[in-house]
Order: sequence, then structure tokens, then C-alpha cells
Amino acid sequence: MAKRKIGFIGLGIMGRPMSKHLLNAGYELVVHDVNREAVADVVAAGAEEAKSSKEAAEKSSLIISMLPDSPDVEAVALGVEGIIEGVSEGDIYVDMSTIAPSVAVEVGEAMAAKGVSCLDAPVSGGDVGAQNAALSIMVGGEQVTFDEVLPVFEVMGKSAVLCGPLGAGQTVKACNQVLVAVTIAGVSEALVLGAKAGVDPLKIVQVLSGGLARCGILENRGERMVNGDFDPGFRIRLHYKDLNIIMKTSNDYQAPLPVTSIVHELFNTAMSKDRGELDHSGLLTVIEDLACIEARTKEAE
Repeated sequence: MAKRKIGFIGLGIMGRPMSKHLLNAGYELVVHDVNREAVADVVAAGAEEAKSSKEAAEKSSLIISMLPDSPDVEAVALGVEGIIEGVSEGDIYVDMSTIAPSVAVEVGEAMAAKGVSCLDAPVSGGDVGAQNAALSIMVGGEQVTFDEVLPVFEVMGKSAVLCGPLGAGQTVKACNQVLVAVTIAGVSEALVLGAKAGVDPLKIVQVLSGGLARCGILENRGERMVNGDFDPGFRIRLHYKDLNIIMKTSNDYQAPLPVTSIVHELFNTAMSKDRGELDHSGLLTVIEDLACIEARTKEAE
């Protein structure tokens, strides 16, 4: 089957490298974003520019979006000059943003009415995963649509798993964000406890990374956390947004999340301290505050 021309909407920290991987793999790409610099960069790499989401959809048959939040997806997909105004029957729309499962279903139903197949396909792996084409992609939708899009996913990620019907990808991403948030909080508490007891935090990272406590947060963020390097790969404000989605979803399904509720409040505290632009590992600074430890950096303050 011939490669579909791809419309890519959303060229942020994640979307820009993802789109370039597609170009490098030989896909024709038409891109749109409100950030002119981002568009110019990807166009210089070989993409075609679209002036609107509608135009991106008109010029392609596989449309991918990578956007910050549920309202952004609703506006880009269903709003004025949105994707739905430019799609044709037989097109495929894949939203790779992290949004509420209910919104993924709502958008999918609207697209289905126009003969467009949809997948919700949020990702895990952060900016490093996007840059290295090593994202984990969790997908909701129909098997036949997943099978057709799988070669595209394989260009951007190291794994892509069909988790269930439309919305299932977002549900699994919510589970992922629960575990990541709780792990960041746990790593932060471990580092603060050790530091208060006089142990070199770098030694803590070294030792814990080799035992049962080893995890992606320690591997990818541990040393940076100790050094106070919170240059954002995934910002606190975005993880806080995800946690808001998670808390709503937990209420929808009556699934108690007692530990996540506490971590949600810690992220809320970080937001109230104007640290939303820090990397989500910057939650460490909140635990340091509680322990009366002088953080090495609190750039957002």
C-alpha cells in the first residue's frame, strides 16, 4: 500500500522531532502550528506548510495532532477551520495528545460521521523519547486502522500497542501518568531523606539505580534532580493537567486513587509556587521546601 501523505498539527517539544522522523522516513508531510519558528524549522527539513488545521487535513489523508490539552484538541479537530472541515471519507485521524478519554471518544464519533477512522494514541517517553524515536505509544481504536498506521508509529516509537476501543489509549496513558507522578514523588522523598541524614544524594541515585528501586525516573532524571537541573522535558504544568484528567477519570469510574490524590496536591503546590515551567522532576523542590532544604535551583521563583 502506498504511503499516505501526512498532515501533522502541533510542533512543540514532542511534535517537532516526531515530524522530522517521519520526513526522514520518506513520508510527505504538511505541517501546521501557531509557532512560526517551529513551522519554519520543519519546512526547512522538507515539509510543506499549511495555514490552518483545515488546510492540513485537505492536503493529506492521514492527519496527526500533538497538542497540549483536551480543549486544544477539541478546537483543532472540531472547531472553525479545524480538521473536520478538511477531511474526506476514508481519511484517518490520529490524536497523539494526552487528553481525557471522553474527549477522544467525542472527537472520534464526530469524525466517524464523516467517514473518517480515528485512533487515540498518546505517548510516553518525553522529549528524549521523541528525539530518539523511542516513544511508547498506547492506542485506542479499531484493529484494521491500527494495522494501517502501525508503520507510521514504528517510525516515531519503539513500541505501539492497541489497548482497546477508542479512548483506551488515553486510559492507559492516565495509568502511565499516575505511576510516573507517584514515582517522582517517591524519588524526591528518598533524596530528601538521605540528604537530611547527611548522605550524598548522588550516591543514593547510584545505589538505588542498581537495585529493586531502579526506575526510569532515577535513570533519566536522578542525577539532574540532585544537581537542580529542571530544564523541562515534560513540564510540571502539563503533568498537573494530566493529573486533573486522572482525578476526573477516577471519579467517572469510581476508582479510588488515594496516593495519587496526595501527589496531585503536591503538583498543585508546585503550581501555586509558580514552578509550572520546570520539568516535572522539579516536584523535588516542593519536598525540599517541606523539609526546609535550600534547593539548588528554583528558577521559576
